[in-house]
Amino acid sequence: MPWTCADIPDQSGRTALITGANSGLGLETARALAGKGARVLLACRSLEKAEAACRELAGDGPGELIPLAMDLADLTSVHRGAAAVAERWGAIDLLINNAGVMAPPRQLSAQGFELQFAVNHLGHFALTQQLLPVLRPGARVVHVSSGASYFGRIAFDDLQGEQRYDAWAAYAQSKLANVMTALELQRRLEAQGATVHSIAAHPGLARTNLQPTSVAARGSRVEALAYRLMDPLFQSAAMGALPQLFAATAAEAKAAGFYGPGGLGNLKGHPKACRIAPAALDAAACERLWSVSEELCGG
Repeated sequence: MPWTCADIPDQSGRTALITGANSGLGLETARALAGKGARVLLACRSLEKAEAACRELAGDGPGELIPLAMDLADLTSVHRGAAAVAERWGAIDLLINNAGVMAPPRQLSAQGFELQFAVNHLGHFALTQQLLPVLRPGARVVHVSSGASYFGRIAFDDLQGEQRYDAWAAYAQSKLANVMTALELQRRLEAQGATVHSIAAHPGLARTNLQPTSVAARGSRVEALAYRLMDPLFQSAAMGALPQLFAATAAEAKAAGFYGPGGLGNLKGHPKACRIAPAALDAAACERLWSVSEELCGG
């Protein structure tokens, strides 16, 4: 039988933090976990967005919904939000690094990093590092990647796209970095004897606000036409959220696993284990990315 939200175990007494929880995959993930009784911290770019998401989800389940301001494009905001979580709630069972931006014109984060690398990778890297001490035994960290990870390359000589910027190449780099971070984190957790699991997931082709936002930012008529032609291949955000929900809650989900839709080309369908991009299996490159990320995030 295909795995669905009905298979999510009872989450009563558990606390989940989801970044980018105000729309798309993040909102559907929050809906599903709250529906199973979890306390869900909805970490969004602004408190207003987080509060609006809480209002939208109110009454959908027995779980507690808590708005949290956290801008992944600003490491100061990330540190402030993580400190608030540690101080007010003390322990986390699920950390779902879901927020993302996709293929905008080159922009810089608050600290001067290329925006996709900053939001999709560095912000989540810093958040995970800061919350590791408050993750309960058996907790899971889910890194939401993309099928674009298969086409990614870590340009260590030009991580910020200063010499040459291609929006889609930068997106693929950031999504490959998510998988590499998931694998490297698991290696480090095991070396420490920790029972926390680090797992990656991707939604396949899911209808979210990423596509229209990308089209609007780039003003690309060709891209807009391509999305219209590809529309039959897309699945709903609720279906796209299933792989990350599987990674976060299913007993069958394995540490250092990569889960995505099980249909043709892993584009849509119910969750299953997926092939990991060969580039992510280079342990030396993963360690190098980790070291560089620590340096960029201020140690």
